[in-house]
Amino acid sequence: MRVLLVKMSSLGDVVHALPAISDAAAHGVRFDWVVEEAFAAIPRLHPAVDRVLPIGWRRWRSNLRRHVSELSAFRNRLRERRYDLVLDAQGLVKSAAVTSLARGARKAGFSWSSAREPAAALVYDRRIRVAKGQHAIVRLRRLFAQALGYPEPAPDAKPYYGITADREAPGSQLPVADPGTPASDDGPCVLLHGTTWASKHWPLAFWKALALQAGDDGFALALAAGSDPELARSREIAGRASAQIWDRLPLETLVESLSSARVVIGVDSGLAHLAAALGVPTLVIYGSTSSARTGCRGEVVKNLQAEFPCAPCLSRSCAYRGEAVSWQGQEVVPACYSTLPPERVWREAGDLLNADRLLHL
Repeated sequence: MRVLLVKMSSLGDVVHALPAISDAAAHGVRFDWVVEEAFAAIPRLHPAVDRVLPIGWRRWRSNLRRHVSELSAFRNRLRERRYDLVLDAQGLVKSAAVTSLARGARKAGFSWSSAREPAAALVYDRRIRVAKGQHAIVRLRRLFAQALGYPEPAPDAKPYYGITADREAPGSQLPVADPGTPASDDGPCVLLHGTTWASKHWPLAFWKALALQAGDDGFALALAAGSDPELARSREIAGRASAQIWDRLPLETLVESLSSARVVIGVDSGLAHLAAALGVPTLVIYGSTSSARTGCRGEVVKNLQAEFPCAPCLSRSCAYRGEAVSWQGQEVVPACYSTLPPERVWREAGDLLNADRLLHL
């Protein structure tokens, strides 16, 4: 069976779809995948994905008239093949528009009550109800199972992402289990501090203290920077320490770099989810977002959720107006992160590394 998957963005959403791809591949399904051009490197790593169709919607939407030739070329490529099923796994109006243009015997997606934007359901032949409030990976695995007609995995079934830093040629066989390689003892401690939500930023003073502790304990440091502000913050976090700064590396290079890490510590971001999917020991800090809904899942992963009256608030900006809380004489903003100070995060990272060693004895 050949399916066109429409799952365009963001990076975390793309990673969350991989276990469902692996489930379907075990039942003989092959995929082409429409994905935002910035994230096209990730679907290419999965052996059940034959063709990737990059879309530049984020770039095009600012001036559709200017990009009319690219839009036309994408439409032509989208319609080159006819599929057994076109599956919209995003549930947005923009993804539904792509689904409507594609050629397929059937078109399926989330139902009115399940889609993030209910109007998206207008274009589907089959509207699948998947309860909200579940983890994103669980929702997608259930959507795929119902759309493709195989048994739903149990909610606690271990996800298999099916990707490594070294993908063989398209059409290679899907492994039946994770290879389970231990963390590299000489790899860096990677700090993923970048995020688009102000409320997800762990305090800068915490990052600096964490970097100092990691350096004192003999770890090499690496910090990812995808923009000028992140580059400046990376340099400030690193301080005088000898640290690698991954300045706007292509996603393909980031996959290789993350795969070589000894441990990854980050906030809730696409790169943190990618590290977990690659099997790297990954510790993720959650404040405003919910680890129950979007927590990283992987072979050796730990999610630390802030324990604060208003957390998780699911808001892009911190609205806390209560009594100020402090750490070593400095006010903590957002306040919920006062329950996840750097000394606790580093201790938990050590426990995670010990668990990884035990796993691979």
